[in-house]
Amino acid sequence: MADLDALRTRFSHALERARPSVGGPDPAPYADDLLARWQEPQRRYHTLTHLTEVLDRIDVLQAHAADPDVVRLAAWFHDAVYLPDRSENEERSARLVERALPEAGVAPAKTAEVARLVRLTVTHDPADDDPDGQVLCDADLAILAAPPSAYAVYTLAVREEYHFVPNEAFRAGRADVLRQLLDLPRLFRTPYGAERWEETARHNLRGELELLTS
Repeated sequence: MADLDALRTRFSHALERARPSVGGPDPAPYADDLLARWQEPQRRYHTLTHLTEVLDRIDVLQAHAADPDVVRLAAWFHDAVYLPDRSENEERSARLVERALPEAGVAPAKTAEVARLVRLTVTHDPADDDPDGQVLCDADLAILAAPPSAYAVYTLAVREEYHFVPNEAFRAGRADVLRQLLDLPRLFRTPYGAERWEETARHNLRGELELLTS
């Protein structure tokens, strides 16, 4: 069960550090709006557990980021709009950033960077000179390197989110996603992620793809 008070505090700290000066609107209503979004009933994998795990991984990877708090805000927003039957969730989440963060007192340049990072999660393919993108994408994809039991829970939750898709169509679509990930030159771009997660993640992806296509 997610600790909502702890999550509110984490959001507030990231927001306050991202502001140009002390003061500004109370972070609590923004945190509560995001927490409500992450608890919507259609979610099975993209839940508060996923958000918490991504934030925890950003904490691990923060030394590789140029602006860790901008990355943390991007994590909060990256699946804030999530409807499994829609393809524009990342774009709608980025537009939410562009509405909410200026109102919350974040400067235009940092707002634009958070929105850019959210849009980057469409491809999970950051440039070599994009440390913040690398940290966010590595944190988001780290579930792929989970131990077998946790990886099985993850795949089941993804299937449950797409319960409305017939089995054959889901298997084909999921297989395409796995192939796209495996075709990336590297799944993880930070030194930590490359060393700790790459090999296990590729093993998990290949195993799932074999099950889906056998």
